[in-house]
Amino acid sequence: MLTRHDIRRLRLHALGLSIASMTSVEEVVTWHGALQAQDNASGLWSLGRRLAQGADAAAAGQVARERVAEGFAARHAVRTWPMRGTLHLVPARDARWMLELMGAKPLAGAARRREYLGLTEVDAERAVEVLRETLTGRELSRAACVEALVEAGLPAHGQSSYHLLWFAAQRGVTCVPARMDGEQTFALLDEWAPDQVSMDRDEALATIALRYVRSHGPVSIKDCARWTGLGVRDCRAGIAAAGAVLREVTTDDGPMYVASDSLEASDTDAVRAAIPPPPEWDVLPGFDEYMLGYGDRSAMVSAADFARVVPGNNGVFRATVVRRGEVVGTWTTSKRARNMVVSVEPLRRLGARDRRDAEHAFTVYGTFVGRPLEVRWG
Repeated sequence: MLTRHDIRRLRLHALGLSIASMTSVEEVVTWHGALQAQDNASGLWSLGRRLAQGADAAAAGQVARERVAEGFAARHAVRTWPMRGTLHLVPARDARWMLELMGAKPLAGAARRREYLGLTEVDAERAVEVLRETLTGRELSRAACVEALVEAGLPAHGQSSYHLLWFAAQRGVTCVPARMDGEQTFALLDEWAPDQVSMDRDEALATIALRYVRSHGPVSIKDCARWTGLGVRDCRAGIAAAGAVLREVTTDDGPMYVASDSLEASDTDAVRAAIPPPPEWDVLPGFDEYMLGYGDRSAMVSAADFARVVPGNNGVFRATVVRRGEVVGTWTTSKRARNMVVSVEPLRRLGARDRRDAEHAFTVYGTFVGRPLEVRWG
């Protein structure tokens, strides 16, 4: 039986955090299926952390930055709303089938949201056509897209504008090109990523189940349903369709699923010996899959500490300091003229040596964002 300690180690390895073996943006987003990118800076560091390689921390951060820039320039990833009505980084070629598979539930709930905003279905459909015409042959800023909607006579103000932009992307008409500078622009999906993969529903269910389990496992069926926004029945069908590449395991938290090649041994002790050791220290963005990828995070953070990671339980996750897979602190940043200040709030007492080691883990991040860091402890 796998313990919570085993679960943490396996998840870190599956998420590409214990051994950085991926070398491109395309590889990272395809392996994971999707990385949450509602906050652009968090999405960038989620990518960068998995692409940072090498013993020299400063060099690793620079390599990661270059690889992210190269991947974005090559259009290997795109931002869109594939599941749960939340913006994610996904493989550019897979955007359409992901939207079709997991976008039905958010679209079904859109009518109620439009009623609250004072919009009609006619408004939403008209917005799709306006954006299709406006964006043909070009990429425009969010402000320019909203201006086009207003000029067309649509009530595109405040949250209404966000809903109309989201609706066009959810329908697979537009997308948000991945950018390093954080500016949100829109383009037509068919133009920005024309080489879309086509799948029937059964194949799509098997593909998303495989990608989620292999990159997050061990996971429960409920974890899968929560992450994809699909029903439990669909998740079971997807896992079954994926076949022998996935397997069920027994854990302290009940039955879970993993990629079969991650647990090739049948003896529990042999399995533990084969799991790569977790990083001693890690600094992850607030919306990283290590926190966002699961419904139950109790293997990584206690209930009391989780309340400090998500103050007020409002869905806004703070960035985390992680020691051997366990969340031991949170951190925020503030830009100054010549540097960036990182403010760390420990969730437990950390000695001077622990703090020095944790600060070293920030070196990769500092190089990735291209700013000298000053770490301050609360």
